This record gives sequence, C-alpha cells and structure tokens, in this order.
Amino acid sequence: MREASVQRKTNETDIDLKINLDGGGKYDIVTGVGFFDHMLAGFARHGLFDIDLKVKGDLEVDDHHTIEDTGIVLGEAIKKALGDKKGIRRYGHCVLPMDEALILCAVDLSGRAYYSSDLTFTFDKMGDMNTQMVREFFYAVSSAAGMNLHFKQLSGLNDHHIAEGAFKAFAKSLDMAVSYDARIDGALTTKGVI
Repeated sequence: MREASVQRKTNETDIDLKINLDGGGKYDIVTGVGFFDHMLAGFARHGLFDIDLKVKGDLEVDDHHTIEDTGIVLGEAIKKALGDKKGIRRYGHCVLPMDEALILCAVDLSGRAYYSSDLTFTFDKMGDMNTQMVREFFYAVSSAAGMNLHFKQLSGLNDHHIAEGAFKAFAKSLDMAVSYDARIDGALTTKGVI
C-alpha cells in the first residue's frame, strides 16, 4: 500500500491528511468549504484514492488559505506516497465529459513542477468557493508534488461542470500515472531516477 500522512499547521490553517493511492475511493473530507469538499470527494472516488482530510482554516478571512494550503499538503502527500516511483507509468491523461463541459487533463510525475491551464469561469463563486481558487489549488498540488499538470477546456459553459470535470479528469489522470506496469524496470526515465 502506498500511503502517506502529512500535517501542516500555520497561523492560517491546520491540516491533517492521509492518502492511500491504492485505495478504493473512500473518503472523509471536511475543509469548511462545502463546494471544495464536493470537488475533493469526486477526486477521491474517481481516482480510487482513499482520503481522510481535516482542515481548519481562517475562513473568516476567505477561502484562499484553506484551499491553497490543502493543495500544498495533497501534493506533498502524493509525492511522499509515491516514494522512488519505480515501476509506475509516470504519465497519465484523460478527456472527461461533464455534461456540456469537456476537460482534458495530462500529468507527468517528472519531479519537476509545471502548471498550465485555460479553464475559464463566468462567475466569481461556485457555492461558497471562489472560482479563482481552482487555479490556486491545482498550482499548489503541482508545485508540492513536483508534477507537470496541464488542463485544456475543450468546451463548457457551466462553472460547476467545468470545475467538477477538472477535478475528476485530474483524478483519472493521476490514477493512470501512479499505476504500475510490470514491463517497467526501475523508474521510467533514461536518467535512472525521477
């Protein structure tokens, strides 16, 4: 089992996360931001990752620190759970339909952080979550995990569908990237290590 626990406590947030990359999609998630909880639940279920996440953040200010710091912790946990990355496919991709939205996601667990996205939202909020925080969350995950993470919005009008499509496409892409391939000897690189 590739599992990791990460705790992060600052003056702005107190986060405790456990992840099992070889799980069945079970989750217990409480961040204090309802829409964000919904997105993370979809990520866990569709990626088949077991996630236990408790977040206390300065929501009296806004949702920025809570969501960004959760991204940092999730990225650190993914990196820790993967270890030396021997035998994993390393790359993952998904084109995911969510009603009228069609979202492409691609992941490379290269050890190098890079984030690119053209996800476009119409309104400032989805429920109690600021739409700008979708980018901040995924940027934080990418940076902390050391992964290339790309999103392309091929179509989409409804902000909820675009965001949910992105979280689920990321889940499917990451699940593919962390999966084992018996043909891979060591890490999938000519460098010897990722």
